[in-house]
Amino acid sequence: MKVPFVSFVPMHKEIENEVLTKFKKVYENNWFIQGDEVDKFENEFAKFCDAKYCVGCATGLDALYLILRGYDIGYGDEVIVPSNTYIATALAVSYTGANPVFVEPYIDTYNINPELIEKAITKNTKAIIAVHLYGQAADMDKINSIAKRHNLKVIEDSAQSHGTLYKGRKTGSLGDAAGFSFYPGKNLGALGDAGAVVTSDEKLASKIRAIANYGSDRKYHHIYKGINSRLDEVQASFLRIKLRNLEKWNENRRLTASKYMEKINNSKLVKPAVGNNTNHVWHIFAVRTEERDEFQKYLKENEIGTVIHYPVPMHMQDAYKDLPYNAGDLPIAEKISKEVISLPMWYGMTDDEINYVIEKINSWK
Repeated sequence: MKVPFVSFVPMHKEIENEVLTKFKKVYENNWFIQGDEVDKFENEFAKFCDAKYCVGCATGLDALYLILRGYDIGYGDEVIVPSNTYIATALAVSYTGANPVFVEPYIDTYNINPELIEKAITKNTKAIIAVHLYGQAADMDKINSIAKRHNLKVIEDSAQSHGTLYKGRKTGSLGDAAGFSFYPGKNLGALGDAGAVVTSDEKLASKIRAIANYGSDRKYHHIYKGINSRLDEVQASFLRIKLRNLEKWNENRRLTASKYMEKINNSKLVKPAVGNNTNHVWHIFAVRTEERDEFQKYLKENEIGTVIHYPVPMHMQDAYKDLPYNAGDLPIAEKISKEVISLPMWYGMTDDEINYVIEKINSWK
């Protein structure tokens, strides 16, 4: 049996007719930027996230950058980010001219460890970016408490947490603002690149909307040195369809994850931990093993797809060799990067596919 790391087929088959009908409508309407579909999606997604405002943009990276710009964070400033996440989180900080400051995660949940944040704060720190990695919420109460004591902004990187709850509240409503990615592989994915900022701060939302539209608050009137980062009508129309199905799709992923957690039994593997205050949406199901290369090779031989999230920690990337970090400085991120491997996880996996993955993992010696 062949089990890919990800497949969009079951998801897209379910909504194919609706998507094609919607595309035809948008196509015939001949309005492709900042139209009715974008307005409706922004309202619907803000409501979904229990927030007041949503501003669509081109990518999740842009969403984080726009939030930072909205708070006037720039040269000479510092922003705390997890040491274990996708590089986009740090790049958003770098694009403003500020410096990312890496803080280690918990080894079991992979999310930033709030106990380590305070010692990383300096007079130049302006914000904390809390990444809800792999679909599990970070410990937001502790992070918000630290931020309040030091007068810092809290930005959620919610690129992997569409629909995640923390103490009954949706990610996207847990900080000052949140950046979402709708990259096709996300739980809520467009059919191309797309992103959004979510916040309940009206002033910030208005400023971000202007910055993302060439710095313009009205046509040919530019109040900021802005950029062009706008969600288009076609992607917004697709996202509206998918949003209506997201809770069902997330629940299916939870069911698959529960089978993995219950039935995978191999002493060489460390399964992911789930915190008490969050309902994981399992964007990624990541395990760890000290024999990762051999494990990945074994799964490939058995036609089971895997991906490594992420093989090189940010502080060891060439892009960040200008920062004052060396190998060994962030040992938890380095350990995770050497051991983590992600198993197949997508909506519509069959029992046969799930059981095949479990059987082969348990048979690995």
